[in-house]
Amino acid sequence: MNPTEQNLLFLAQKTDPGFCRIEQLQQSGSYRQYFRIFADEKTIIGVYNQDIKENSAFFTFTNFFLSQNINVPKIITIEETQQYYLLEDLGDKTLFSFLTSHRDNEKNNETVVTYYKKVLQQLPLLQLSGKKGIDFSVCYPRFAFDKQSMLWDLNYFKYYFLKLVNIPFDEQLLEDDFQHFITFLLEADHDYFMFRDFQSRNIMLRNDEPYFIDYQGGRRGALQYDVASLLYDGKADLPPELREELLDYYLEQLSSHISLSSKDFCKYYYGFVLIRILQALGTYGFRGYYEKKSHFLLSIPFAIKNLTCLLPKLEFSSKIPTLIRVIQQITESEFIASCSLPNDMLTVTITSFSYKKGIPHDLTPNGGGFVFDCRALPNPGRFPEYKNVTGKDQIVINYLEDFEEVERFKYLTNQLISQSVDNYLERNFSHLMVNFGCTGGQHRSVYFAEKTAENLKKQYPNVNVVLVHRELR
Repeated sequence: MNPTEQNLLFLAQKTDPGFCRIEQLQQSGSYRQYFRIFADEKTIIGVYNQDIKENSAFFTFTNFFLSQNINVPKIITIEETQQYYLLEDLGDKTLFSFLTSHRDNEKNNETVVTYYKKVLQQLPLLQLSGKKGIDFSVCYPRFAFDKQSMLWDLNYFKYYFLKLVNIPFDEQLLEDDFQHFITFLLEADHDYFMFRDFQSRNIMLRNDEPYFIDYQGGRRGALQYDVASLLYDGKADLPPELREELLDYYLEQLSSHISLSSKDFCKYYYGFVLIRILQALGTYGFRGYYEKKSHFLLSIPFAIKNLTCLLPKLEFSSKIPTLIRVIQQITESEFIASCSLPNDMLTVTITSFSYKKGIPHDLTPNGGGFVFDCRALPNPGRFPEYKNVTGKDQIVINYLEDFEEVERFKYLTNQLISQSVDNYLERNFSHLMVNFGCTGGQHRSVYFAEKTAENLKKQYPNVNVVLVHRELR
């Protein structure tokens, strides 16, 4: 038993000596650690979190919600340092787990809709806490979903998703679009409690009623954000027509509490859907590509599917043309798709690149692969007649194939790659990365990437070959 488990079990035994066993629960996207603690006939949840400010927000919000008869877990006790605390155990059944286990059963689909409607009945009560005296001063890390919060989310998306998946963009034009986008979103009324991560994994089902968890990141914000988070929750994968039905239902429920213009609400709604999806992609990129936690990559195809559905609904898209162009490239990227959703086939990703811009990142959990340096080979880029063509053009192909060292390089690299492919297939590996670099990433590297991809497709029809020319824009 480690020190964290010892401290939580000791804390539990101070409330009831019958608690005698502790098991760690699977960690989610946060750095908090959760444990189930057992007595003979009952269980409670133990939590360890070093972030005392985040804990303080959770304690304050929980006590307020309980005073408003909102379904959240009761706090049993808090240890003196406020790093350890005990909660009521709401069980293991989440809205997401129910949804995924009953997705193909028509009768249970009706139950899913019923659960979502119960959630949407409760959501306005959570949100209107902002008008009823909830203490926004404890919000952490930011008191409101304001310009600064939005910039954090958009830059999170830019640096931990866009740059890691090699989507090209003009930094200044994209930054200008971020500013225009934020200005538009801030026009919406934002004097409400915003749950921040209002999605199906944070909704527990107990006695057929929804209970809410993980709201410690809540802050002042707009009504649209939380309903957007719920209905465009990636892996929940709700059908578009059900999303519209549930949005209408939410607006009916909300209008029973406050005076509401559905037209004004919907004017900003899809903008909040967009910023929520971009924030989620930033999280998936950071956790999946950067921290190498591959299960986060499984959510990326769902987020991309949502972006594809969303694009036609963005009436303000003309004001953010660079951001829209970036989103379109994401939805069309074969490279992202190949790195995001593991399957039974081996995927070989072949990339040409310029050494001036660095060696490509391996975005898969495997790590490693090949990096072949083509700079010792004859360079057509030194001659004026090849300046405006690439290694995909026949004139460059003819030039390179006149040299014996080019043919030898191609033969040797193919031999090495084939040896690894054979081994990876035997061992059921899912990804192999192959990179060809040259000075500018236009001629030699492109030629070898093209020829290698062509060879592998002929030699291994059961292998998924993905070809990326990073510097060809």
